[in-house]
Amino acid sequence: MFLLGAVGRRLLWPFVVAVFCVPLGLVAAGIRPLAASGVLQALDSHQRSRQQEPSGQRQQPPTAPVHLRPEKSRPLAEVGPKPRPAPAADPATLEASIRRGVEFLLKRQNKDGSWGSARNTWGEDVYAPVPGAHHAFRAAVTSLCVSALIELDTKDIRVGEAIDRAEAWLLEHLPTLRRATPDAIYNNWGHAYAIQALAKLYRRREGQPARQTRLKQQLRQQMEMLMRYECVDGGWCYYDFNAHTQRPSGSTISFVTATVLVALDEAKRQVGESLPGPVIDRALASIRRQRYPDFTYAYGEYLKYRPRHPVNRPGGSLGRSQACNLAMRLWGDREVTDQVLVTWLDRLFARNLWLEMGRERPIPHESWFMVAGYFFYYGHYYAARCIEQLPLEQRAGYQDHLAHVLIARQQKDGSWWDFPLYDYHQQYGTAFALMSLVRCRK
Repeated sequence: MFLLGAVGRRLLWPFVVAVFCVPLGLVAAGIRPLAASGVLQALDSHQRSRQQEPSGQRQQPPTAPVHLRPEKSRPLAEVGPKPRPAPAADPATLEASIRRGVEFLLKRQNKDGSWGSARNTWGEDVYAPVPGAHHAFRAAVTSLCVSALIELDTKDIRVGEAIDRAEAWLLEHLPTLRRATPDAIYNNWGHAYAIQALAKLYRRREGQPARQTRLKQQLRQQMEMLMRYECVDGGWCYYDFNAHTQRPSGSTISFVTATVLVALDEAKRQVGESLPGPVIDRALASIRRQRYPDFTYAYGEYLKYRPRHPVNRPGGSLGRSQACNLAMRLWGDREVTDQVLVTWLDRLFARNLWLEMGRERPIPHESWFMVAGYFFYYGHYYAARCIEQLPLEQRAGYQDHLAHVLIARQQKDGSWWDFPLYDYHQQYGTAFALMSLVRCRK
């Protein structure tokens, strides 16, 4: 201390007095500081009480009140936010919305029976090498519109004629649907949704064996294409930025594989056709590898070791989890329980704003949690399919939520859209919305 000099000593002396001298003086006077006195008294009292207790009869520490005890831990997949109750959907408003959507599809059907085109561009469109990418887009969108119109189960003659024209277009053009380029495999979307539409068309042609035979043959051909374009690790993708091999070396994409599996389940139930068991098993294994404990799913297998990447977090998986949960459930995964479906439906409607903020944005993944606009109606459609998996008494509240979200976002021309995609977005958005609203009928 003496090395500090005069100024240092003057600054340090008050601390020395406070720390050493004051306590020593108090002790000399028979006075113990309050803190030390309290601690010593508590220790003395505790020691005396333990000495007076007979051995084996000492009191146990008091337990917390029941309402303060932590809940027994539940699986992460069953824990999540709860939405506020939605107003009951008005049946008349629901049917009016459906009719407006149908009118839009009838008006926008191409003369050749298809839906969509490459003619509407804005200069910043997604990568779509011609002509193969647009063959895939048109096949997928036409298939979705066919499925939507069939599910309406309407007696409107115009709807029946539109389905017939679209069926003829699919039978003519699906056999030539292929991969656009070594890196662009959008045709997988076309094959998946074509299988779903062909299964519905097959059932619609009941009593017409010749037509059913042709539809079944085409369905089998689409399944063969899916086998050809299966990823080397199982499942399916829409890009191969790796080796550009005949059997794609690109990363398996969770929701593409889920889309294919849902379509294959419908083909199995409606037509009795499916892919070989090992192909299905590899697809299911690829989704399991991308599933986190809370049943968030990685965007693709290339991101599975980055669980905190924004797109892999619950807000980024709101749409994907609906499709993946449904696919795994349909193919017998017992881990996708009713409670898992409920938890993710709750999260979808409680956190719907994350999807909403990405809706109609023109750049993929530019929104929070890297949500892309095209997940909006896609995710709600597969949510509608998840609702169907629940017991009847649990569905009404979710049907109300779904109707509330979709009806409020219908455009003035009767369409729905979420992402600008040439001239395909209004058609696929409307098809997804109609197939969702049909499942809101009680």
